[in-house]
Amino acid sequence: MDGDAQISVRVVERIGAIDAAAWNACAGDDNPFLQHAFLAALEESGSVAPDTGWLPQHLLAEDEKGRVLGVVPAYLKSHSQGEYVFDHGWADAYMKAGGRYYPKLQIAVPFTPATGRRILLRPDADPDLFEHLADASLVLAQKRRASSVHITFPTEAEWNRLGEAGWVRRMGQQYHWINEGYRTFDDFLGALSSRKRKTLRKERREVAESGIVVRAISGSEIKEEHWRTFHRYYLDTVDRKWAHAYLNEAFFLRLGETFAHRVVMVIGEAGGRMIAGALNLLGSDTLYGRNWGADGAYKFLHFEACYYRAIDFAIERGLKRVEAGAQGPHKIQRGYLPTPTYSLHHIFDRRLAEPVAEALKRERAHVAREIRRLMELSPFRKENEE
Repeated sequence: MDGDAQISVRVVERIGAIDAAAWNACAGDDNPFLQHAFLAALEESGSVAPDTGWLPQHLLAEDEKGRVLGVVPAYLKSHSQGEYVFDHGWADAYMKAGGRYYPKLQIAVPFTPATGRRILLRPDADPDLFEHLADASLVLAQKRRASSVHITFPTEAEWNRLGEAGWVRRMGQQYHWINEGYRTFDDFLGALSSRKRKTLRKERREVAESGIVVRAISGSEIKEEHWRTFHRYYLDTVDRKWAHAYLNEAFFLRLGETFAHRVVMVIGEAGGRMIAGALNLLGSDTLYGRNWGADGAYKFLHFEACYYRAIDFAIERGLKRVEAGAQGPHKIQRGYLPTPTYSLHHIFDRRLAEPVAEALKRERAHVAREIRRLMELSPFRKENEE
């Protein structure tokens, strides 16, 4: 950084104490999860709070005039839930060896496995502030007696930059749909093999013929009753998967009040009643699928609401991609192909850091091989194939 610049970094324990415009000037407008309103909805609803194991520790870099130049969404954590990058094995091994893994410092968007920048700088900030804030996170972690710092779902550029600075790199995978300039859903179908094309048409036809009306709503079209119903269905999905309900009803209602213009909710209706919903958030060039729920089992409705309607929306809006969230190899046959995701880790105790680094080196090679293998299952038409 410029030696003449006087930059101070401080910790803010409530995002509501940070000016929204200043935060968003650093976050930009392309990724909805990084917006002040989304993160504030998590905190103000109590979904993110000390008693849920997420203590906000946001880093704020300011110049001598108090202008915010960079921010980092950070949380001191007492567990490893809601991260989608799993380190439970590390925690267990360290604790069995007599270490204390928690608390740890997590730089992330809580409960959100979506790639995006994690060290957020104003466009006119000194680029070296990036490393300064990364170092500040390590200092903060040590002050809080944390065992480690973890950055989950950063961009590939951040992954490479901090990897060169000594952070340990981990690779995962998700399934994303890429818009190859399709003008209609039929254009997309035309890029598939004949057998896969027939399968997708059959699934969509069966939903259409079932009498269920599927439509996308956004902004003021999403009423309070939609949010309350969706929350019930979200809880049902969580129960059936033996998972944990990270998001409470207050979060969804808050999202509707402050952020509905970035929400696309695909709902299924029967007899004038909402029976299912898929929650998506809209970025500048990407539709992000997040949560799904229904009041029962409906053949192919999940595929229609979560995958096909998302593709419809992306084509109509000219978006570049749809990110359908974590897990799900079944997405491949519906045009969502394996894509690498990233995380970064800095563990202070070398007794744990060194074996983790060696294990992740092997894991990265395995994930890369698995992505190549899964790509062979692509439903897209090969050259000279009908």
